[in-house]
Amino acid sequence: MKTFKLMGLEVMGNEQDGIEQKAVTLIDGLVINREDNDGWLLEAYVDEQYRSYFEKLIDIKEVMLQVKITREENDPAFFITEILSINEISEQKINVLFGGRVIDHSKSRVEDMLRMIIEEGYQGESLLKKFKELI
Repeated sequence: MKTFKLMGLEVMGNEQDGIEQKAVTLIDGLVINREDNDGWLLEAYVDEQYRSYFEKLIDIKEVMLQVKITREENDPAFFITEILSINEISEQKINVLFGGRVIDHSKSRVEDMLRMIIEEGYQGESLLKKFKELI
């Protein structure tokens, strides 16, 4: 296993599933490459104010994340995840555990693919499906 520091987290929007695109302010976080078929584990340690937002997403099986790993200036990595659990750490802090897989493409390639799919008229769930076909 390899462990990295989670420096930035943004949940990518999906209108069809009712996912609001949101940049999440982290208190702390980890990204773990389990180096097996179970993929990646991401832990976001955040303020309690995010609980209701993440609870809305818990039943959605594919939540796309854009994350910064190790340093803020690094290019973002993209993951397709699901929320495994939301845990109360203290009265005002929670952690959110995501399990998923990394989308292994350079940032510019991902942006180009997304731009192309959007220009073709895809949006919402159909956008996510088409994107997954291409990766």
